[in-house]
Amino acid sequence: MTSQILRDARKYEETMEKRIGSEERPGFHLSARVGWINDPNGFSYYKGAYHLFFQYHPYNSHWGPMHWGHAVSSDLLHWEYLPAALAPDREYDRDGCFSGSAAALPDGRHLLLYTGVAKETQADGSIREVQTQCAAVGDGMDYEKYPGNPVLDEKSLPEGGSRFDFRDPKIWRKEDGSFRCVTGNCTEDKDGRILLYSSQDGLHWNYEKILAENKGRFGKMWECPDFFVLDGKGVLLVSPQDMFPQGFEYHNGNGTLCLIGNYEEETDSFAEERNQAVDYGIDFYAPQTVQAPDGRRIMIGWMQNWDTCNLHSPEQPWFGQMSLPRELSLEGGRLMQKPVRELEQLHTEEVRHKNVTFTDVIRLEGVRGRKTDMELTVRPGDRENIFRKFAVRFAQDDIYRTSVSFRPYESIVKVDRKFSGSRRAIIHQRRCLVRDRGGEIKLRIILDRYSAEIFVNDGEQVLSATIYTDLQADGISFFADGIVSMDVVKYEIREA
Repeated sequence: MTSQILRDARKYEETMEKRIGSEERPGFHLSARVGWINDPNGFSYYKGAYHLFFQYHPYNSHWGPMHWGHAVSSDLLHWEYLPAALAPDREYDRDGCFSGSAAALPDGRHLLLYTGVAKETQADGSIREVQTQCAAVGDGMDYEKYPGNPVLDEKSLPEGGSRFDFRDPKIWRKEDGSFRCVTGNCTEDKDGRILLYSSQDGLHWNYEKILAENKGRFGKMWECPDFFVLDGKGVLLVSPQDMFPQGFEYHNGNGTLCLIGNYEEETDSFAEERNQAVDYGIDFYAPQTVQAPDGRRIMIGWMQNWDTCNLHSPEQPWFGQMSLPRELSLEGGRLMQKPVRELEQLHTEEVRHKNVTFTDVIRLEGVRGRKTDMELTVRPGDRENIFRKFAVRFAQDDIYRTSVSFRPYESIVKVDRKFSGSRRAIIHQRRCLVRDRGGEIKLRIILDRYSAEIFVNDGEQVLSATIYTDLQADGISFFADGIVSMDVVKYEIREA
């Protein structure tokens, strides 16, 4: 039976979303229906459609008591909002329904596994949030919370595991029909680790083992784990909190981490071999994946940053959007990411320029816009004297611009939004070290009104950034310090 708290949220979101015009939203990225969103949850394919739930506070564009918002899509680009799926309305989740995942049960119902949060006064008078894992079952529209909740609590933790940092279950089904899930947890001194659980029915769970441990390497608590097999290797995605920077690979604060290694399915054993960042830009966190019906592994993340996301006015009707869904693969032991191929079906107004050789600043006919997919192939115009810097500037007018630059002598790509219209000294730049190709590089830049996603060298690295530049700033220009030869293929992205 639907609680009054959930009914109120559904009525509110249905009423308030009518006040937000479509032109005020991204064209092909999922944004908050109203209010606030953060982590993607329950990314799944169910009853012929992709379902994406999300951490959601409908009543304000800042973080608040967490609900689960809900949207569905047939192509991962056009999303239809459904009524909110979960609200904090039980004793075990009264202070929030935190992140989790979804899977189809053998009887055809849709299972949601999420973290319930309840504040508890401690012996010293302090208040802490106790986190447990809870289940809800439904039909793709309405969900009933399981009477036996919580399905995992502090009794399910290994020795030394914190019951205050025990969250974000990610569920999958094995070939034998049984279920597994991983959760984020940490020791009492805040060192992250990922726990593995098993179940025969998705509702009754047993602790199996510690699947992976931080051991002080990458930040502290590991949030939002996802584990899957990709091209014969085990892949673990986590989002560590409070990271120290490591060269150009990892940056300060909350980041994203990919561990790749050997996975033994019979024993559920994972032996990591290498690590890398998932996204090298400013705004990307808490990614979650789904296996598409055609076998592709598709990832989506929250396109935002915890250190920069609370500076907007509370009167803003919505805040937060998801990244473009990305197809994942492994090449040479590295995680590769490409925009979902469905995006190409929205291409229109093709513009091509080939072998454009220039220095200083140029603009090209037909190359402008804020909903575009543009691929650049850049190479030295003089092989004996390689250019010192190349940059493309977009969302540009006489006042504003955001840029992506490449310095071949340092092999560094940088995204820079300091001139995008921000009045605050927040994070405006991020850099990554790219594979040196003698001054050659490929950049695919996808713009959608309030964001930019830059795919480097066919997905070897991705840099994501949100921008809030006035939409009338739609110019694109190119800069070269030295002689550059460039090919450009650019499309407008149409909306449904």
